[in-house]
Amino acid sequence: MPKDPILTRDFLLVFVANLLQGLSFFLFIHLPRFLTDLGADEVEIGLLIGVTAVAAIASRPTIGRVMDTKGRRPVIITGGILNVVAIFLYLTVTSLGSWLYVVRIMHGVSEGLMFTALFTYGADVVPASRRTEGLALFGVSGFIPMALGGLLGDLILQWAGFNELFLTAAAFGIGAWFIGVALPERSPHLDDAQKGAGFLSAVRQRDLLPIWWMTGIFSVVLTSYFTFLRTFVDDNGFGSVGAFFVAYSATAILLRLFFAWLPERVGEKRVLFPSLVSLGVGFLVLALAGDGTAVIVAGVLTGAGHGYAFPILFGFTLNRAPVADRGSALAFFTALFDVGVLIGGPMLGLIITRSGYPAMYTASAVVLLAGTVTYAVWDKKHDERSATAA
Repeated sequence: MPKDPILTRDFLLVFVANLLQGLSFFLFIHLPRFLTDLGADEVEIGLLIGVTAVAAIASRPTIGRVMDTKGRRPVIITGGILNVVAIFLYLTVTSLGSWLYVVRIMHGVSEGLMFTALFTYGADVVPASRRTEGLALFGVSGFIPMALGGLLGDLILQWAGFNELFLTAAAFGIGAWFIGVALPERSPHLDDAQKGAGFLSAVRQRDLLPIWWMTGIFSVVLTSYFTFLRTFVDDNGFGSVGAFFVAYSATAILLRLFFAWLPERVGEKRVLFPSLVSLGVGFLVLALAGDGTAVIVAGVLTGAGHGYAFPILFGFTLNRAPVADRGSALAFFTALFDVGVLIGGPMLGLIITRSGYPAMYTASAVVLLAGTVTYAVWDKKHDERSATAA
């Protein structure tokens, strides 16, 4: 019996839209250097990143409600316009102050709109029979920008400056918007009897609570390199942001292209737990790093961990959430990555200022390990209930 196809026209369109949006977003991996040049320390960098996260989090209930009632496409179009406007406004920032916070808030809302809507659209076009595999392949559209964003940013800042970096990000954002306009609406058509229970109901759904916990822990520790790798490299004088993210992304992409079938073949959790361990070991390698090679090794380990952990947790969310509440559930799922930034940015920044980068990366590994053990015990009850029901 032939498998349901993954590489459909709509899948490829949203793949490219997410890729271009990702290129726009991941150029901002270099933003901490811009903030440092303005006089910000690690704590204020964490606060500025955190303010962006607050804006993105606050927008999620509305995003989820709109996607479940009006569809995905209006959110994609609105988010794309707001994203481009916010990026252009960075050209007007010349000092730390309230205006920078306004721009960061606008950028946070736009990223919340685009991240949630594009990933929800990607989930809509992936066949349910190959969900984890399809989501893993769709995620490649996010890892390619992760690799290229670091390298491209390095090149731009080597030969030009931040104005050129912002203009490049805006160009990618415009491209993502144009493709978003071309996407047909794909939200489920539901009758009145099937209307969703709403955002808060999805958040409180019992069998989703362990997923929220693990996703939250995962997102907190990701902040350790998405926010602070730039200053880690600058402070230590070795390694490269571009090289780290090339290793990180290349590892994840290779796993997803050639072994995306593995979780569904051997069992999602049999792949999830080793992946989280790999991520934690990568943090420890960064904590002990003394040269650029160690930074690249850490990129491989953390990339392998992220490469499987994200689509598995994403797939668990889709499988457990009602179709009528899919937009709301995925709005909260993606919001957890902003919650992670909000918590992890100031917390990890404080550890850096008081104890240094090795302590911060060690703390990240410990938090991840403790969170994973808690999740394993908590979600085991769901597995037992499912086995009994079967």
